[in-house]
Order: sequence, then structure tokens, then C-alpha cells
Amino acid sequence: MKGELELGDAGAKGGLEPTQPTFDGQALAFDGIPEPRRGAVLLEGQLRTVVEALGDATSSGRSSSTARSISSRSMLMRGRYRRPERAGPRSSHKTRAPAADRARRSQSGLVWRGWPHMHTLRGSGLAASIFFTVRRILVVDDEENIRLVLRTLLKRHGYEVETAPGGEEALGLVESFGPDVVITDVRMPRMGGMDLLSTLRAKGNDATVIVMSAYGNLDQAIDAIKAGAYDYIQKPFKPDEVVLALRKAEERESLRRENRVLREEIRREHRFEDILAKSALMQGVFRTIAKIANYKTTVLITGESGVGKELVARALHTRSSRSGGAFIPLNCGAIPENLLESELFGHKKGAFTDAVHDRNGLFTEADGGTLFLDEIGELPLGLQVKLLRVLEDGKIRKLGETRDVAVDVRIVAATHRDLLNETQKGRFREDLFYRLNVLPIVVPPLRERREDIPVLIEHFMARNNARLGTSITGLDSEARRLLYEHPWPGNVRELENTIERAMVLCEGDKLMAADLPERIREAQNPVQMQLASGELSVKKTTRIIEEILIRRALQKTKGNRTRAAEVLEISHRALLYKIKDYKITDL
Repeated sequence: MKGELELGDAGAKGGLEPTQPTFDGQALAFDGIPEPRRGAVLLEGQLRTVVEALGDATSSGRSSSTARSISSRSMLMRGRYRRPERAGPRSSHKTRAPAADRARRSQSGLVWRGWPHMHTLRGSGLAASIFFTVRRILVVDDEENIRLVLRTLLKRHGYEVETAPGGEEALGLVESFGPDVVITDVRMPRMGGMDLLSTLRAKGNDATVIVMSAYGNLDQAIDAIKAGAYDYIQKPFKPDEVVLALRKAEERESLRRENRVLREEIRREHRFEDILAKSALMQGVFRTIAKIANYKTTVLITGESGVGKELVARALHTRSSRSGGAFIPLNCGAIPENLLESELFGHKKGAFTDAVHDRNGLFTEADGGTLFLDEIGELPLGLQVKLLRVLEDGKIRKLGETRDVAVDVRIVAATHRDLLNETQKGRFREDLFYRLNVLPIVVPPLRERREDIPVLIEHFMARNNARLGTSITGLDSEARRLLYEHPWPGNVRELENTIERAMVLCEGDKLMAADLPERIREAQNPVQMQLASGELSVKKTTRIIEEILIRRALQKTKGNRTRAAEVLEISHRALLYKIKDYKITDL
């Protein structure tokens, strides 16, 4: 059954003689249209032809002398495109829409053959298929006719559509309408498409942007993509280009959202409070924290600088029954010795020259909670005696005070020093060391848990994208290799700063090796560094070197495990076992 449609005179705008565009396979022929207007009329004519083919009655009451009839039929066979029918008897096997849908379309003068979710355009000689999904689209163009036909076309495809005549109006609609896709012209009065794109990205809006222009060239397209546009369409374009661009954008957005969900699941799986890690070493640390969190006993956290000792201390506090109380951190090496005692214990007015009023110390502020003493190895010997007394009696005495006050505080200390060695050299009290070291937690350096590096990189990139307004989606294989093989003497803190620096300097949507600091790009061979580290354990050294070589082989063969096994000169089965054993999942 065919739907008969009437189309008003294209080109009647601007005092021109009414002229009907004719569609001939792929192009429109115009008679009597001035050359400067043909580009806009061509676009209008092409899109209106698609609207007609979809059966949308767009007649605006103009003269019907130039109207033409277009028949369009939609067919679907087993979810695939169907070629135009050949002459001859029809097959008796037809895919029919439900009766209710056919009746509804019959009332509007349109009957489609096939399921309503998909259609094939045939009247125009073009083929485009798209699933009807509800998505919000904002069309931004200073030409009213282009906005009209795009709005009609996209609504017929099941989209929610709003239009704006310029970039400033579009920004207001972005806030109220919340589009998933923005289709914008480049050249518009006041705010153009590129300015609109940069404003959206600066505000952190993640709408997919498709740029279109009648004055485009390759350089402009490249600039648009670099600025964050998903696609670039040059006017005049064929109708199926709009539909195809939206389909590709929708597929990409679906993949992006799925990717974000999967990444978030991975983060949740490997997250322990504010700590991200999946290595066996860190999982052991997590188990220890969970086991000892509720005990008031003092905890000594040791590890190199930058491994995250304060995060471990916070996790202990959060997991404990004291989580409702205060968590007070203090870096013992950051405060001068003559002020540190007052900072810890407080003072009475007149206790010393500048004591102009009473002041509570951090022990009082942390009453009922946790006091975290970072870099406890820097604590002066005189204060070590007073700290030991607090740990034994649970009482403090302010400077200038004559009586003790009981406090309920859990002490968590941390250091990067070897305190046992410090006690032997007389720089740290032995009795205080044993009083602090009741429940020790050792946080391993990042070079000993390299499987945590990919998880941390993903986390830092996501956080910096939100904070800096960037849109970095990943990193290339060479950058990944360099980050994985770097020894990270500064541990997680160094990795975090490196990722932030690279994201600021990055010019594309992926971090490249050139974006990394020179010290990482020119690092020594990690195998040689491991051998030169002084490590004497054959088992540990072999494991580290073996994992590095497997990763290199997989990167060289682009993930082909059969070829990687040949390069490594081991069996395929042995390679699969080692990949599982080393948890190599990021390649």
C-alpha cells in the first residue's frame, strides 16, 4: 500500500520562481535556481526527499501543481537488509508487523511492510537502516529550512529533537534538554560550531558532537576532530550520511558507556576504601586492615615514600568502630621541634612567650578517633619519651598545665625509615619502637606489584578528565609499555603526577610515548635494572623478568598468543598458564 504525499515548492524562498527539485538516483536537478543558492536548496531538497520517502506529510499548503508522488515501502527479512524485489510473483512468506501496528499506520495513511523498528528507503534509491531508539538530538544551524527538515527526518527515526539557530541558544538548550548528540553548523553568527564545541568540552559536557559545513576542507575536518568532534559532514551531503553518522555515533556511545560500566565494575572489584589494587600483595594488606581495624592497638605502617601509607591509615580508621570520630593526620617532619610539643599536646595561656590563649592539642582534637603520625622517624628524642607515656597511660598534659587529662585516641604511625636500624644507631628509642610496632603493615612498592599499574592509570585518567576537562580515552601500546616497565622510585605518587603531566601535554585523545617525561622515555632496560638491583632471590628475579618478556612478546605480536609463544620459544599451553599466573589482562 502506498502513501501519497505532496511536497511544497523547494526554492520558493527569497522571491525565486517556484521550482520543483527532481531526484534522479543520487543527485537533484534544479531549473531556475541561482547558482549562489543551489547549495542550500540542494541540501533542503535531498533531506525533504528522505522525509517524503519515510512517508511524513510535510506539505505546507503550497501549490500542488508541482507535487510528486513517492511510494516507500519497508521490508525486513531476518533482521538483515533486503534487496529490491525483482519482477515476478511475490513470495508467499512475508514478515508482517503486528495487527495493531498495521491498523495504526493505516489510519495515518501509511502502511509499512516489516517490523516498525526498522525500515529500508527505496523511493530515493538510497538504503538506510536504523533501530528506533530514543535519543536526544540538538540541531544547531542558522538556516531555518535545514533545521526544519533535519528535525522532521530525525523525529521520524524515533529521536527526540530540539533545534537552535545559533551557538548561544544551543548552550541554553544543552542545560535544559540534555542532548546525547549535537549536530552543529560551523559558520553561524556570534557563536560558531567550533566555539560551541570548545565551550561544551570546557564545561565537561560529554555529548557527542557532529560538525557540518558547506565551506569545509580537510584541515577544518582535522581541527574539528582534534577539538573533540566525533564526525565531520561536508555540505551538501547525501541524506544517508546523516543517518549513518548518527548510527555510528550511537554505536560508539554505547561502547563508551559499556566500557565505563565495565571499568567502574573493575574499580569496585579492586577498591578497598580509597585504595585501588588487584595484586596479591595488596590483597594481603587489605585482609590485614579488615582484620585489625576494630582493635585500639597501635599500628605501624612502613613503606617507601609515595606508596599510600596515609590511605592505609584512613582505611583503618574508616573500617573501625571509631569511624564516627575524627581522623587527624600530622607529619612529624613538617613542624619545627619547638612547636611540635604544643601541636601535639596543647598549651595553657602564658606557657611560653607567644601563648596568648589556651589551645587544645591534636590528641585532644582526636579524642574518640584516630591520630595518624606520619614520618614518626623524624620525631625528636625528647618528644619520643612523652609519646611513649601517652601510649602506656592514655593521658596527656598540656604545656603549662599541672594535671593530666585522659584521652581515648588510637595511634597509627607511619615511616619510610627502617626504625629497627634507627634504634641500633641510637636515633629512635627502642622501647617506643616496640610499643608502636604491635601490629605492623608493610605497603609494597609499586615495582613489586606491577599488575596494579593499569588499574591506577585508568583511575588517574578518569579523575583528571573530570578535574581538568580533558577527554583522554587511553594510551598507545608504547606508552603503556614504558609506564609498565618504569621502576617508579616515587611509587604511586610519581605515577599520578606523570599521568597528570602527560594529559595536560597530550594533543589527541590518547596518551603517546612523546607525552611522557624524558626520564621515563629514556629509562634503562628493566631486565638490566632488576639484575643490578642487588636482589639475590632467583625465584623473584626470574618471575619479574619472565613477565616483562611475555608482555613484550604479546605487544610485538599484537596479542597473538600462538606467535608470542613461538617468539618466547615456549609451548602455547605454557604461555597461557603464565598469562593466567601473572594476571596479564591489560594487553
